[in-house]
Amino acid sequence: MKSKAIFYHAGCPVCIEAEQNVANALDPAKYEVESVHLGSDKSRLSEAESSGVKSVPALVLDGTPFHINFGAGIEDLK
Repeated sequence: MKSKAIFYHAGCPVCIEAEQNVANALDPAKYEVESVHLGSDKSRLSEAESSGVKSVPALVLDGTPFHINFGAGIEDLK
C-alpha cells in the first residue's frame, strides 16, 4: 500500500526547484505524491497548517512535515 506525500508550495522559484528535485525523487511505488500550490489554492492553507507546515516548500510524509528550504512563511500566503 502506498503512503501519502503532500508537497506544499507557493509557485516561487525555490518551490519549483524543490518540487522538481525532492518531490519527484520519491519512489512512486511507495508514495502517492500530491502537489498543492497554496498561492492559488488558499482553501488548503488550514490543512497545511494543521499538518505542521510553517513555510513552503514543505513535504508532508506520513503526517510529518519536512521544511525543505525557506521560500515563504505560511502567514505570507494568507
